[in-house]
Amino acid sequence: MDCEKQTTEYKSLLKIRTGDKGFKDLSVTCVALANAQGGRIFIGYDDKKKAPLPEQHVTPDEVNEAVTKLRSLCFNVGLVASEICTDDTGSQYFIVSVSPSMHSVATTSDGRIYIRVADKCEPVRSEDLQRLGEEKGAYRWELVRTKYLLDGVALDALRQLANDIRKSSRVRQHVKQMDDAELAENYHLVDEGYLTNLGVLWLGTAKQRSSICYPATVQYIVYDVLERKVRKEEWHDNRLNPKELLLDIEQKAVELTYSYEFPNGLFRKQIRHYHPKLVRELLVNALAHKSYTISSDIMIKVFSDRLEISNPGGLPLGITKDNILHAKHRRNPNMIELLSALEMMEGEGSGYDLIYELNAMEAKNPPMIESSYNEVTVIQNAEIIDTELLPLLDFVLQNYQLTQKAFTAFGIIAREKKVFSTRLSAILQLQEEDRLRSYTDKLLKDNIIGRNGVKKGTQFFVNPQLIKNAKVNLKTTLKTVEPYVLRTLIMEDLRAHPKSKISEIAGRLPETDLQELRKMIYSMVDVELITEGARTDRRYALK
Repeated sequence: MDCEKQTTEYKSLLKIRTGDKGFKDLSVTCVALANAQGGRIFIGYDDKKKAPLPEQHVTPDEVNEAVTKLRSLCFNVGLVASEICTDDTGSQYFIVSVSPSMHSVATTSDGRIYIRVADKCEPVRSEDLQRLGEEKGAYRWELVRTKYLLDGVALDALRQLANDIRKSSRVRQHVKQMDDAELAENYHLVDEGYLTNLGVLWLGTAKQRSSICYPATVQYIVYDVLERKVRKEEWHDNRLNPKELLLDIEQKAVELTYSYEFPNGLFRKQIRHYHPKLVRELLVNALAHKSYTISSDIMIKVFSDRLEISNPGGLPLGITKDNILHAKHRRNPNMIELLSALEMMEGEGSGYDLIYELNAMEAKNPPMIESSYNEVTVIQNAEIIDTELLPLLDFVLQNYQLTQKAFTAFGIIAREKKVFSTRLSAILQLQEEDRLRSYTDKLLKDNIIGRNGVKKGTQFFVNPQLIKNAKVNLKTTLKTVEPYVLRTLIMEDLRAHPKSKISEIAGRLPETDLQELRKMIYSMVDVELITEGARTDRRYALK
């Protein structure tokens, strides 16, 4: 079982069996989760072992009464309880799911406000109220009017910005026909002749930007293979608007343009450590989704094997690392609208789709995301997982008309060699199996991939005929062997190594899929195999 974290909490049954004190403690947890990303409270767990206590039983009345009591102790908190769950030992527990409070501040019944920070429930301080209001949409930092008039330098900057907007293919014709002042009003840069905070970011002087809380500041740090700092660039003088800042970072971040070289017939093929579109999307995301109510820098750290980009502020409410590919919620909607109009970023909700596609195209893993209350860090590895896949990916890209979804799915299947539909859905962050069809149906129709099994046992693999047509010399792997071959391999292994654990068998057959190996061994018990020992130390031998 996972340890306690941002969205998960474990509580003993004593919390609901010891009266008001226990329920008040639970209400604090509910409020803290609701004011952050939401989450789940496992009730009936030992706090230290993170497992249900032995021979523990829960009644339906206890579950219903617990939810009723908690709802009376929490305001603006959405709660729902699961059915009674039972673990492998027969001990019972239940789960209270807490929804994020999207547009209102959750409080306890006595008016206290808490927020979830990592695995702790912290009281909200006075200086945090503004941030919390911004997250809920009650405070719009972008639209706050400043004391600066739209004149002088700001008018010159607006003229240039308006020309860029009119050149964009994403802006509708009736917007392009507006004059400069109307465009400034349309994009919320000006309010009754005065610059807003957003207007100061785009049109103001360095002095004006320095006076607002808080402009975009950036640090770019390069590390060597021993992770020692070797170079640093800073953007703290507030001279540049967001577009100029982005272009200046891209110009000076030469380490992000380094490439791998691979033989390609008589020529050499170059693949950058980080695709230029991927770098642009990650940098723009950091600027667009930064919390401008926090005094902190956007950090860009370049290591020998990875790129890390951090921006102040956690993920927007309702967004987690497990649903970021499909969920949509904008922290700075007017900033995003303007960046999109200038063709600096993908449209709303499509940025991570592009990132996943670019990584699939170059046989790389998608980025990892780490989020806390104060910061989001995106980690993109430079490593190409299997260079032998690159010719196959190029062949498919050049000879088939695939959607972004289909190519992303193909890249994952090619990388995994053979993948269960459940795992593919998890990688693509899909909750329903039906939604996977929009990723795989085109691939199956064009015979790019094959499929065997049914329902949750469905597996996808690259069509061998495609590999032959592409003239790609891929290494043979045990991942793609037929079930009867895997069965024979297991029997041969146990003939030489009787009374082995599954982990030991997997160690001797390293290229086999562990999930498939385990499933096959379970199906062979009492037919070809016998078992010995308890569940945690079970060994297998030929019957």
